[in-house]
Amino acid sequence: MMTKAKKNWSGLITLAAMLLVISGCGGAATDNNEASKADASADDQKIEKISIMLDWYPNAVHSFLYAAQKNGYFKKQGLEVDIQMPADTNDALKLVAAGKIDLALSYQPQVLMARGEKIPVKSIAAIVRHPLNHLMVPEGGSVKSPKDLVGKKVGYSSIPLYEAMMRTMIKEDGGDPQAVQMIDVGFSFIPAISTSKVDAIIGGFINHEQLLLAKEGYPMTAINPADYGVPDYYELVLVASDDGLSKKKALFHKFITAMAEGQQYVSANAEQALSILFEHEDQTSPLDKEIETKSLDILLPLMDAGEQTFGYQDPASWSHVREWLLNNDLLPPDIKAEDAFSNL
Repeated sequence: MMTKAKKNWSGLITLAAMLLVISGCGGAATDNNEASKADASADDQKIEKISIMLDWYPNAVHSFLYAAQKNGYFKKQGLEVDIQMPADTNDALKLVAAGKIDLALSYQPQVLMARGEKIPVKSIAAIVRHPLNHLMVPEGGSVKSPKDLVGKKVGYSSIPLYEAMMRTMIKEDGGDPQAVQMIDVGFSFIPAISTSKVDAIIGGFINHEQLLLAKEGYPMTAINPADYGVPDYYELVLVASDDGLSKKKALFHKFITAMAEGQQYVSANAEQALSILFEHEDQTSPLDKEIETKSLDILLPLMDAGEQTFGYQDPASWSHVREWLLNNDLLPPDIKAEDAFSNL
């Protein structure tokens, strides 16, 4: 049996041992914290900032960007991405060319036309691979194909590209393109067609205006311009400046890798991806969950590159669009298709 002294000595030894253990653990914890801070500091040093400007307010087509941001795909590539909304839809390409923004979302024909205006920008990825801008006519009406618009009014937003598309479609369908009255309705496509101010509209998108018109009780038949002589162009592309591409090619490649992972997530988790999108809803342009859900259903097949990686651009597509623009006096002859895009 232990004496009192032995018990006290034993207790002191036990206490000392405990203090050593605690001290050791505390030291280890401190070391681990410092290591974590060092790792975090190292990670911070590796992070590179990059900015991208959307083509419009946040909507379903941008889900891949917000998914990549939320899920850490950009961070995994060492990127901190600033996603910005344009004050004006015409600003993005000029801001990229001026080096104010690293990347922007724009449209394939506009990239070529911008180069024709000496704005040095280049597409580095195809996002939406087919036209969203369709000719729209009231469902069940007298207009069944473009030539039926001869003698009628077509609303558009005074963009020469849209007028050229309309003329091409009518001519391809056997009608006289000069016998159609083009009415500038700005971007008020919905009231123009719903009040019968015009007989058709071009410039509205099948994943937006067509869905909104249907919801308001004005179902539309959409006619794909690619079925009537207009090239099957890329509706949405990712754009950099020539100078930016020469200096930040590796950085842009990382961005494309992350955004492809974001698109893969959206394809497999559409509902969750839309929830992420709604976290970035612009209060001046509120989103409708029903519309955005239907929009994403339309978009996903049109964004699919098939056997190619997400973002791949077909040189033939650029050649066809360039030739069509040239034939419609929308592009100077010295602009080359191969200068307008790059597959990273």
